[in-house]
Amino acid sequence: MKKENTLTGSISILIGIVIAILALVRGKWQTGLLITVFLIWGVWAVVFLLLPRIQRARRCKQRQQQRQRLQAQGISQPIDFQLTREGSNPTELLLLRHVNHRISAYLRSTYGEVTWDWCEKYPEKLAVQGGIGRIRIYGASDFDHADVTLDRNAGIRYEMLRAVSLEEKNTPRNTADSLPPNKQPVDPQIWYETQGRKVLETLVADLNSRGHSQLLLGENGDISIRQDQEDTVKDTLENFPARVYWPRLIQVLESEGLAAEATTRGITVSW
Repeated sequence: MKKENTLTGSISILIGIVIAILALVRGKWQTGLLITVFLIWGVWAVVFLLLPRIQRARRCKQRQQQRQRLQAQGISQPIDFQLTREGSNPTELLLLRHVNHRISAYLRSTYGEVTWDWCEKYPEKLAVQGGIGRIRIYGASDFDHADVTLDRNAGIRYEMLRAVSLEEKNTPRNTADSLPPNKQPVDPQIWYETQGRKVLETLVADLNSRGHSQLLLGENGDISIRQDQEDTVKDTLENFPARVYWPRLIQVLESEGLAAEATTRGITVSW
C-alpha cells in the first residue's frame, strides 16, 4: 500500500510539472524540458520498482551461501519460523512464544545478548507435547547449539553443545582437557541445569519432608547432613565446580530459592 501511494504521488507531481512547463515555456526549450522530466521520472520509477526485488534476491543468495557453509561444517541449519505456521493453531504458537522467552532469558542470564533459532521444523509441537528439541545459538563463545528438553510439568532443561569439525577434533588437546573434571573451566549456571538441579531438588524435597533444613556441599561434591553431631553423606554431585566458581554458584542457588554460604568445609545450603 505504501509503495502504491508513493508511485501515485510521483505521477501527480509529474503531471503538475508537465502542466507548468506547457503553460510557462515556449519553443525548443519546452520539448527539451519535457523529455528531461519524463526521463528523470522514468529512471526513478524503474529504480523504485526494481530495487526491492534486487535486494530480496541478494538476501536469498546470502542465506543460501550461509546454509551451504553451515552444511559443509556439519552444523545444524536453523528452520525458518514461518514454516512453523503451517498446520499450527494460534494457541500452540502462543505457547511456543512463552517457551521462547524462557529460553532467551536463560541464555542471556549466562551469555549476555545472544540470539538463537530452532533447528526443529515444528517446535510448537514440543511446547505442547514435550520432548527434546535442538536450537542454534549465536553470540555465545563456548557453545553454538543446545538440546532443550521440555517436560509435561512445564519444566525446561538445557544441554549446551558445540559442533566441532573433524579438523578441530584431530588437533592436539589443550591442557584444560587433561585436568580433573572439577578443575576444568565450568559455568555454574550450566552445571546446575545439567547436573546439579535434579539431584539437589530431589534430595532437598526428601530432607525437608523429614524435618531437615540444611545440607553441606563438600569440595569433592559430597552432599552431607548433620546427624548426632556427625556428617552423613547422602549423595554425590558429579563434576562439582571448583572453589573459584563458588560465588557464582551461590548466586545460582539463591536464584532457585535456596540460602547458600561458602565456608571452609564447603557450601552450606539452607531452605
